[in-house]
Amino acid sequence: MGISNQVVFSCRKVVQSTREAIVTLQKRNPAIQPLLAILQAGEDDSMLEINKKMAVKIGLNITQICLAKECNEDDIVEELLKLNDDPKVHGIYLHLPRGSITSRVLNTLKPEKDIEGISDLNMGRLIRGDLSKGFVPPLASAVLDLLENHDAPLEGKTVLLVGGEGPLQLAVQCLIERSGMVTLKSHWSSKTLQAQVMQADAVVLLDVGNMYVPPTWIRPGAAIIYSKPALEKGIALYINVVRSCSRWLKGQEYRPWHLRSLKLQPLTPVPSDLEISRAQIPKPVDQLAEEIGLLPEELEAYGRSKAKVRLSVLERLQSQPNGKYILVAGITPTPLGEGKSTVTVGLVQALSAHLKLNSFACLRQPSQGPTFGVKGGAAGGGYAQVIPMEEFNLHLTGDIHAITAANNLVAAAIDARMLHEATQSDKALFNRLVPSVNGVRKFSPIQISRLQRLGIRKTDPASLTPEEINAFVRLDLDPSKITWQRVVDTNDRFLRKITVGQASSEKGQIRETGFDIAVASEIMAILALADSLEDMKNRLARMVVGTSCSGQPITAEDLGVSGALAVLMKDAIKPTLMQTLEGTPVFVHAGPFANIAHGNSSVLADKLALKLVGQDGFVVTEAGFGADIGMEKFFNIKCRASGLRPSVVVLVATVRALKMHGGGPNVSAGAPLPREYTDENLSLVAGGCCSNLKKQIQIAHLFGVPVVVAVNVFKTDTQAEIDLVCQIAKDCGASDALPCNHWAQGGRGSSELAQAVKEAASKPSDFQFLYNTEMPIVEKIRTIAQRVYGADDIELSPEAKSHNNCFSFTHLSLSHMPDKKGAPTGFVLPIRDVRASIGAGFIYPLVGTMSTMPGLPTRPCFYDIDLDPVTEEITGLF
Repeated sequence: MGISNQVVFSCRKVVQSTREAIVTLQKRNPAIQPLLAILQAGEDDSMLEINKKMAVKIGLNITQICLAKECNEDDIVEELLKLNDDPKVHGIYLHLPRGSITSRVLNTLKPEKDIEGISDLNMGRLIRGDLSKGFVPPLASAVLDLLENHDAPLEGKTVLLVGGEGPLQLAVQCLIERSGMVTLKSHWSSKTLQAQVMQADAVVLLDVGNMYVPPTWIRPGAAIIYSKPALEKGIALYINVVRSCSRWLKGQEYRPWHLRSLKLQPLTPVPSDLEISRAQIPKPVDQLAEEIGLLPEELEAYGRSKAKVRLSVLERLQSQPNGKYILVAGITPTPLGEGKSTVTVGLVQALSAHLKLNSFACLRQPSQGPTFGVKGGAAGGGYAQVIPMEEFNLHLTGDIHAITAANNLVAAAIDARMLHEATQSDKALFNRLVPSVNGVRKFSPIQISRLQRLGIRKTDPASLTPEEINAFVRLDLDPSKITWQRVVDTNDRFLRKITVGQASSEKGQIRETGFDIAVASEIMAILALADSLEDMKNRLARMVVGTSCSGQPITAEDLGVSGALAVLMKDAIKPTLMQTLEGTPVFVHAGPFANIAHGNSSVLADKLALKLVGQDGFVVTEAGFGADIGMEKFFNIKCRASGLRPSVVVLVATVRALKMHGGGPNVSAGAPLPREYTDENLSLVAGGCCSNLKKQIQIAHLFGVPVVVAVNVFKTDTQAEIDLVCQIAKDCGASDALPCNHWAQGGRGSSELAQAVKEAASKPSDFQFLYNTEMPIVEKIRTIAQRVYGADDIELSPEAKSHNNCFSFTHLSLSHMPDKKGAPTGFVLPIRDVRASIGAGFIYPLVGTMSTMPGLPTRPCFYDIDLDPVTEEITGLF
């Protein structure tokens, strides 16, 4: 067979196979378009132009980046970084002078897009024999293809490589030897070249240039291949572009987990939470992300052990079925603590590290107010924690700071607008709100939106009438009806009521206002309920900050600030990935104040986790306070907003807390526990179970969700007390009830709970909402008061209209009376006020007195918190 015929045959084969591969790709995803990026210096040469036309004919898309002929290394690297990050680009071809392709350039080129196979990593893969990820230089691949299609089989035969010293020769040699041939190497100046050629079964001439091998040197039947640069620049590249595109498409599919658990060696007695956390070295967050199927480009690392996860995961896995959705709730809280976060972490450690099931914990980000105040951290405890616990409990990735900045920007905008309206004419306001820039005056998009809400369908500022200008520039906020307050993430009782505007520069615009704790901001509730960046932006725009003197609601969009709020919150909307002590994944995201909002972690964190765990996996999330508050809001508000349906409720109880609900004495901070809580007392346990525990199980059943009771074991609990709780829980309708020892043993101590949850989740649930959205608002409130809290009726002044109800309630009782434990009945629930969080999408009736700014106790936690300036280690967090 003549060598020219072989070349034509090989080229036709590549063209045909490339076309077929593109058709196959587009059957899998009609939107996919393989794209080759050509990075060149100077103008096209004739061969490049021919190859471009051939690429388009085959079905490839091409984009060209033309650098100046005298471009330097920095210019090339800058463009390569852009192409590396562009998901639409599947292959990069460097059409550059040889001297410009430096080691730095090659190491910058992303190996997955290096279709020439010239990067160090791809060459290393070729030498090692790993061709599953990298690419083979097209010229080397073409040479092998020609040899394999020679008339006579060449396996075991000798192939002589002439010239082409360096990576190309090495690539050809590796491929040939892996195909069973023996290689010899020579160079054009060798005195024995003729003899070597005459003895070879095949000769490959690399970098031919003007060199020539006389036909008389070729032994009969031997193959000879002349390789020329045109071949490397030609269609042999195209199949690699398609392969790259195919790999990219395959990489977008759901990836099975390969989770490596971290080993625990629990000590007795159990050390402090901080000591336990510090003794375990977390996996690098990029490693954890890879283990659970996240792509590198979906991760934004914040140091070594935490990272933001991009919402693009939802689009990539949109066809992936959700896993099982588990809610951890608790009995009515007591000062003795129930440990919902600890149970949540222990459960996922048991599911993933011990039952080998995919599971994700979704937790709220704790406020720094309680961390430095009285409660301490919220990362779990003992051997069931999120690590590093110091990072979890402090700044994390700055979401609460972003909320604080956004909230206070709204507050500043309110006061500034009232000042300017009080001190300027309509004309002056208009000229400043719509300034002339280079002689042109035009509205910003957010101002056009305001005009449209006012019914003014004009876009030319010069066309507005004086009446329209007045309506546009005057929000006319009533100072006595401003509902928006500033926030700070610190417990500071002296900011509950303040006076602003006392400086002379504020020209008498004095008014009373106050501060809330940052997590009480409506922006936090919006973050927790939004299901996309667009949804969050729309919700921020709808926030009502007060009313005008004529009674019209004034929104953040009316203030012109909602776009800026979205900018401040654009990173906060991404959940933060962390891990437990046993290396299982955790999303930490949002933490709305459970008294006046819904008190759950974010919808987006749950949705991301449900896709990542796969159809047979589990997502375990937690509701704030007791089941009567946090769980009810989870079902009626969060599930309604997200469209997600829970599979199981894990109801957390402790023997100590049940004793208090059964009539045990009150406890004082810092004082020893009364003997009722340290000695066996079955009567008090039974009283708490038959009142509060039974009621919370009934509340879950109102929504049609099965309940598994988790008894969070303390060292003072007796076996008889634990057995009694489990028995009464099952008698009250729980699917199962089990003791949990995760605090002392880690996931192994909750293995039985994990198995029970798995079994309960395998059975169909009959989830239903407690009320429908069309029900009158008074009836919604009455329904919750009677069916959840056990009230006889309500006393309500109906003033709000919205979609969902969210009770602002004491978390210490099922009634409005904090000292009433168990399950009170026979009371009328007084509704003090009804307020609306329009952006978040719910109203909250206020029951009794409710502070949204906690205060510091006599001895706050910060007394024990310190930093070693040498090691930078934190002490005192618990």
